[in-house]
Amino acid sequence: MGANLKIKENIFKKEREYFSKYACFSDSTKGRLREEEPCSMRTEFQRDRDRIIYSKAFLRLKNKTQVFFSPEGDHYMTRLTHTLEVTQIARSISRVLGLNEDLTEAIALGHDLGHTPFGHSGERLLDKLSPNGFRHNEQSLRVVDVLENDGKGLNLTFEVRDGILNHKLSGNPKTLEGQVVSISDRIAYLNHDVEDALRAGLITIDGMPSSVIKHLGKTSTERINSMINAVYNESYNKDKVTVNGEISNVLTEFREFMFEKVYNTDAARGEEEKAYKMLTSIYEYFMANESKLPTPYKKLLDTYSKEQVICDYISGMTDRYAVSIMKSIFIPENF
Repeated sequence: MGANLKIKENIFKKEREYFSKYACFSDSTKGRLREEEPCSMRTEFQRDRDRIIYSKAFLRLKNKTQVFFSPEGDHYMTRLTHTLEVTQIARSISRVLGLNEDLTEAIALGHDLGHTPFGHSGERLLDKLSPNGFRHNEQSLRVVDVLENDGKGLNLTFEVRDGILNHKLSGNPKTLEGQVVSISDRIAYLNHDVEDALRAGLITIDGMPSSVIKHLGKTSTERINSMINAVYNESYNKDKVTVNGEISNVLTEFREFMFEKVYNTDAARGEEEKAYKMLTSIYEYFMANESKLPTPYKKLLDTYSKEQVICDYISGMTDRYAVSIMKSIFIPENF
């Protein structure tokens, strides 16, 4: 046991020697919702990372839509591959800024655990159906606080929970590591969604905004490197993680271009009406038949509203599972 404690002490010592003074140090966490016996070898942020990786919600990300519904081809992004890209970009940025990579990685791995099936289409629908509204960042926090581990939650640290909740562009993470994940999320989805759109034939390189090509580059590698460098140049040895005004404007133009040419097109949202009808039918069915909910969700009804629990159930579904539930409810077996 003594040797194990020495390992963790050495980690703390190295962090104090090599991290930026603005980093979140592993021995200074604000702690968990419920106190636990510390691990003899791992820091609290390393434990959080491991808990997220082994969670059921993380495993389900591989079969959740990113942009294109059930795309034909093996190289389109899913919610899992997006999460892994965000994690890699965020770790790269944290490393060059001297921040806590373990904390950054835990936040990045958990930031989309609450995303619905069928991507943002599913999120928009649940937001309309639920009287409480629905936002995937809030649901991601609910997953780690309540839904995982048979209703006990993962009991993560304050810093990881804060980063997950505030990863959206409108959020305000308390740590620089959380700010890194927020920026990395934008870098990742803009870059890989462009690649998917190019592969699908929705856009061409020549049709992209000239400012994006000029400042970020033509290839995936060039764009990612340019954006990471822009974050580094503006954020190194500072108490805030950001990009300079010129690159920020380019990213805004890039995002607007993607909404116009990709996200809001018939090709990307062509199946959205079917998804809407399917998830609406599932929602309404369980509102009228809550006894048909799986046992873990029925137990939640003792504490939470029916609307909340049904949103918990639906948002946790993969695309395939949602289709399977639809069939099991409305299509006779012998058909």
